[in-house]
Amino acid sequence: MKFSHLSIAQITSATLVLFAVIDILGSIPIVISFREKTGHIFAGKATVVSGLIMLAFLFLGESILQLFGVDLESFAMAGSFIIFLIAIEMILGITLFKPDPNETASASIVPLAFPLIAGAGTLTTILSIRSAYYVENIIIAILVNLLFIYVVLKSVPWLEKRLGYNGRAILRRVFGIILLSISIKLFTANFVLLDFIK
Repeated sequence: MKFSHLSIAQITSATLVLFAVIDILGSIPIVISFREKTGHIFAGKATVVSGLIMLAFLFLGESILQLFGVDLESFAMAGSFIIFLIAIEMILGITLFKPDPNETASASIVPLAFPLIAGAGTLTTILSIRSAYYVENIIIAILVNLLFIYVVLKSVPWLEKRLGYNGRAILRRVFGIILLSISIKLFTANFVLLDFIK
């Protein structure tokens, strides 16, 4: 790959777009909730898996979905169901995602790496900007976001202590409602789009 198309403007734009879509700061209460349930969040593992998913979709996204006969809208709707279930967990204080007690790292992959970080919105965005920006600029933007994601995930224990139990409980329910709204919006938007295409 020739890096002859490096552009500060494109890198900055792609970085900000992905930062807004991933919204790792808004996901902090969710990450704290997973940490309470599993006892530990593997920041490095979650970051690496998220990065691999994003890079795979950058180069092979449409081909992978076509291989399985899945369109982008259906993929996004599937992601919305997982987000919906996570929101229900947070609001009602129940457990739907039950990690294997012998494999606590599993929560760092599902649902943390996917669909929270490298979710349907992120992957759809990557496919969209692929047609507008040069690949090398998008790769750098992804790496910058991954670095920020890692720092935030590593800071979760510190944030958890500062918030306290009551603070975490309030944030968990408030963000659960917000997440529920996002899942419904993601589902309905793609359902309407899918119905229109058909």
